[in-house]
Amino acid sequence: MPTSDPLVIVRYLDVLLVVLAAPFVLLMGAPVLGYVVAGATWVITRIAFALIESRVRRSGNARAQVGVGFALLMGRAWLMGIAILVVGLAGDREDGLMAALLALVAFSIYFATQLIIRPMERNTPST
Repeated sequence: MPTSDPLVIVRYLDVLLVVLAAPFVLLMGAPVLGYVVAGATWVITRIAFALIESRVRRSGNARAQVGVGFALLMGRAWLMGIAILVVGLAGDREDGLMAALLALVAFSIYFATQLIIRPMERNTPST
């Protein structure tokens, strides 16, 4: 039974790009507060919720998987929305815009990779 995931880079491409883009944001003089808050919120919620989802997946209960998956999706959306709102109110308008753009780009990458990976997971034979 393999212990490593061959698609780990694709699975966490959104997190990787958020982290790798940070030096460019600093060098370009873009709003750092918005990037740091949105980036930290995205990375922390992405990793924490991935751990929760994997634990629920191992339980084998299909109803729990659907329910927890929906709750995690809504929870992440609310947390990102609150982070964007707080940054926009605490910092400048540009900070809020940066946070919103980062959330949009990170979610788009996450969504695209999930569309690619999920069908592959369903088609793998279980042993």
